[in-house]
Amino acid sequence: MRSTGFVVLPDTAASAEARAAAPWESPREFPHASGRPWLVGRWASGEITAVAAGPVRLAVIGVCPVTAARLTELAARIRAVSDLDALAASLPGSCHLVASVDGQVRFQGSATGLRRVFHTRLDQVDVAADRADVLAAMTGAGVDETALALRVATGGFLPPPLGDRPLWSGISAPAPDHCLVWERDRVREARWWRPPAPELSLAAGARAVREALVSALHDRDPGRGRLSSDLSGGMDSTSLCFLAARDVPDLLTFRWGEAEAGNDDSVFAGHAIGALDRAEHIVVAPGDLPPLFTDADDPVDSEEPYPFVRTLARTRHTARLLADSGSRRHLAGHGGDELFTPFPGYLHGLLRRRPLTALRHVRGYAALKRWPVLPTLTALARPGDEAAWWRAQADGLTDPAPPRRRPALGWGVWPMRAPAWATGAAVEATREALHDTASRVRPLSSDLAQHQLLLAMRASAPWYRLLARVFADAGVQLDSPFFDDRVVEAVLSVQVHEHAGPWRYKPLLAEAMRGIVPPAVLGRSTKGEFSDEANSGLRRNLPAILEMFEDSALAAHGLIDPGALRTRLLAPQPDNAIRIALEPLIGCETWLRAATRPAPAWRFDARASSS
Repeated sequence: MRSTGFVVLPDTAASAEARAAAPWESPREFPHASGRPWLVGRWASGEITAVAAGPVRLAVIGVCPVTAARLTELAARIRAVSDLDALAASLPGSCHLVASVDGQVRFQGSATGLRRVFHTRLDQVDVAADRADVLAAMTGAGVDETALALRVATGGFLPPPLGDRPLWSGISAPAPDHCLVWERDRVREARWWRPPAPELSLAAGARAVREALVSALHDRDPGRGRLSSDLSGGMDSTSLCFLAARDVPDLLTFRWGEAEAGNDDSVFAGHAIGALDRAEHIVVAPGDLPPLFTDADDPVDSEEPYPFVRTLARTRHTARLLADSGSRRHLAGHGGDELFTPFPGYLHGLLRRRPLTALRHVRGYAALKRWPVLPTLTALARPGDEAAWWRAQADGLTDPAPPRRRPALGWGVWPMRAPAWATGAAVEATREALHDTASRVRPLSSDLAQHQLLLAMRASAPWYRLLARVFADAGVQLDSPFFDDRVVEAVLSVQVHEHAGPWRYKPLLAEAMRGIVPPAVLGRSTKGEFSDEANSGLRRNLPAILEMFEDSALAAHGLIDPGALRTRLLAPQPDNAIRIALEPLIGCETWLRAATRPAPAWRFDARASSS
């Protein structure tokens, strides 16, 4: 049985009625000390550790290598839910943390947003869950049309806080650094996490990152079945392989073969395979993989649109291969790019503190990355604030895309532009929401570099949460250690300019892994390229995609113009912009079709028993 979500209930008499609405026929349950229902849901084997210590009930759900005995010791120290601050700051992994203490309840996810918290009110009872669609099933919620328009009219790349907005009406979500606290029948949000001060040098930071990653990968073995890991040849996944192999030398590694001659992943993967001599290695030839964009019209998840449509068939194929090989937990390097490739906003602070160093960096980017010097310096002279950035996105939503080599020096990490097929109604609803966000938004950190890193992590976290469910359908738990809170904190503690600049590729990770990963991999300065393969896959599957949009649910809701979409898809493509925008659009289309079927799209019990 795989996990299909869980519900958190307050310690009140009315919670029993809310419990009756839980969308599982025979769920597992954990009670409050009072005997009332507390946690209700379906969990995969080993995914939850729940303990009791006097009146305290404590549970961790997800990836958290802490034993029940140790968690019981920690629970015995808790006198109020506020005591969870220190506990949350010490737990390894990436997990939900839930506590019940003398009528108080606290529920939180992870600081990165990989583990989310959702909330709604059901028959005068405030209830929460780890999935928005679970709450939608309990309340009978419909689609939030504005939230869907936002996804369509921004090309699917919508950062927090708007990107955190659930697609189900009446469902809300606190920011990842906030938790929900119930005091009997009243609920409030409270902040539980703040980023650390960026004070460490590259050398000290590398030691901190190394320690965090070694700790994260220790005891990551699933206990039942095998541990596997991606081994693409990139620095991120290769680092995880060598860290995991310290405890699990018979690790199973996996990689897709390259179809493009210019992709040098295989060269660097070869260095790693030669050193991991006790591991078993699976390499799937390109001809044995489904073409990209195969089965793009398949619905994936009922919570929100699936973002990786082009690789969906391959991912399912991969998950089945891993399961057939005995894997029950699979490590992936997702989040490594966001963590170890600093965004250029760090130059603002550097220019104020160390202007000569900042100018050297700008000259380096101009020489090696072809940044335009004058526009870059002009942008650095006017940093603006986050509200101004959101207003600029609203005002420029239908403008042409900015020049490709203009760096992201503002409070975002990419500009938002409406695709040509978005309707005027979708664009105007989005523009209004962007302006409204500008009036109330708060930065994720006062340090612009930290803000950009956290923005990127939290924007991508939902993508990998959905990806994990595709693996879970095959009985494999996808595990992304770079999203562990302790790992992220270690990176955030480093002065960004110490590991930024155009001269080296991911120097912080390279220094942290020195002596663990082969030097040839740590010296890599390239990244695998799959554009030709993606374009050929799209050409092969374009007729099926065009047919799907002939009877478009998004068009029926007034959000896209199918004629404009067809014209763009059939026209010559000077770059990959249309293909990139198409992928999240297909995700929105398949999600909406499933969400608006007469029969509920979720059927949580059926999904759990089918794997």
